[in-house]
Amino acid sequence: MAGDEAAYGDILAVLGRQLGEQATDAGRRSRLTGVHFEYAEEPKSVHEMAGGAGYSLASNWFTQLLAQLAVANSITKSQLCVFLYVAGGQLPGTGIAQYTQQEITDGLNRIAVQKGGKKTTRSTVNRAVQALCGYNWVERVGNGRIQINVRLWFQGSSAAQQEVLAGIAKRHGCTPGAFPYGVGPAGVHEEERSADPAVKDGFSGRARSRGAGIPHQCAGERSTGRQSHG
Repeated sequence: MAGDEAAYGDILAVLGRQLGEQATDAGRRSRLTGVHFEYAEEPKSVHEMAGGAGYSLASNWFTQLLAQLAVANSITKSQLCVFLYVAGGQLPGTGIAQYTQQEITDGLNRIAVQKGGKKTTRSTVNRAVQALCGYNWVERVGNGRIQINVRLWFQGSSAAQQEVLAGIAKRHGCTPGAFPYGVGPAGVHEEERSADPAVKDGFSGRARSRGAGIPHQCAGERSTGRQSHG
């Protein structure tokens, strides 16, 4: 030890000797030869986030793609807003958002109602959800539940994500082009991407599901692809 640490070590040694002498005087038991100290690890720091809804992990590629699509007017405002609202409302560890279309509509209109601004409609939200399903960004799973593509946006640990992916793969019969593997960066069909103007920036909606993407994962198998999260 050096400096203060050395002095601290000396104090501990003296304390150990004193404890040994006191134990011997009190009960004539075996002399205490040393004292062992264990220190608990300092708790890890946690994220400090605005609001009480927590935070999610998102694919860096997808986050940039959203910005690119918005600038290029290749996605409607309604589709972007509906996806972000639903993704932000997913239940931790599931990738599921428990919303009816009316609840999505009311949620999106909350600030507009307060400010007397322009509001969206339920029919607009319905069309947006249909489009997002076509893009393989979300999937309807019944009873007012929407499954987010957890390779794009997920709230939970990597272990929880693998469990969700295994469940989805089982539900779809392990079909490589099905949700959620029908969207992603460059895949095995580069010639198709270069020939199709709709996928020049890595986005094509339904066309993307014809084969490109990270290898799929069946229930009980581990995916060979790794998704980057930001």
